[in-house]
Amino acid sequence: MVGKSYDSVFLGVDHLVFLTRDIKASIINWERMLSLHTRVEHTEHGVAQAFFRLPDGTFIELVAPTDDDSTVAQLIEEKGEGFYVLAMQVTNMLDAQAFLKANGATLRGEGTDRVFVVPEAISEPTIQLWPIDRPHRWRDGTTKREKN
Repeated sequence: MVGKSYDSVFLGVDHLVFLTRDIKASIINWERMLSLHTRVEHTEHGVAQAFFRLPDGTFIELVAPTDDDSTVAQLIEEKGEGFYVLAMQVTNMLDAQAFLKANGATLRGEGTDRVFVVPEAISEPTIQLWPIDRPHRWRDGTTKREKN
């Protein structure tokens, strides 16, 4: 893409997503490891989630299946638990998609507000494009339960 560079398209990390089988045990581990205390938890769409805010505005998201037949359960069966998504803040979704495609990336979800870079190897995380102006419903006013 002529005229666009990486740093004009990507602003930085928005959040990291980790898959786990046991959300409660993972919450305890993250709290103990990093002394993270502020979190939001909710369960919907067949998953349980927990969010840990970091001082720089990014956050860590834990995702666990609530159903053995869910997509998340299948992902854990295929790839195992651990780091799954690197969400990158972008200035413009279309510019980011064009930049990535020009550099050989395969995208999933084009034309939607949920665009992902398909990893080339099973050991690589999925990369999600996150527009800088998109709110996070758990953080920006629609939380179900917050703990301090």
